[in-house]
Amino acid sequence: MQEQARFAGVMDHIAVKSEDLQRDVSEYERIGFRLETLYHDWAMLRDERGFGVALLAPGSKHPPHLGLRVETREALEAAAATEGRPVKEHRDRSLSFYTKGVSGQAVEVIYYPPEYGQEKT
Repeated sequence: MQEQARFAGVMDHIAVKSEDLQRDVSEYERIGFRLETLYHDWAMLRDERGFGVALLAPGSKHPPHLGLRVETREALEAAAATEGRPVKEHRDRSLSFYTKGVSGQAVEVIYYPPEYGQEKT
């Protein structure tokens, strides 16, 4: 008997370590990604279909992970409750929580509200 899914989402991004953030941003732009967000400790780039690559600079508080997007805040809250995890708002206004995936890999479940991209003041 197959176990029921704990939550549903679509693949949004992968987050990988970067030893040189500016160099790696330039390389992803060279191959067709557009820069969406850039901070001193991480950057988000997206391809033409919206798939993201988050680059994590040395010292970034974010772990390497897979990012799954949910479409509503209610779906995010329900998934967080199922996983027993708190939802956090990020400086770009996205909301998410981290949980363990297959083989202990980090998975971020994320929701982008209408005010996404408007940095918190």
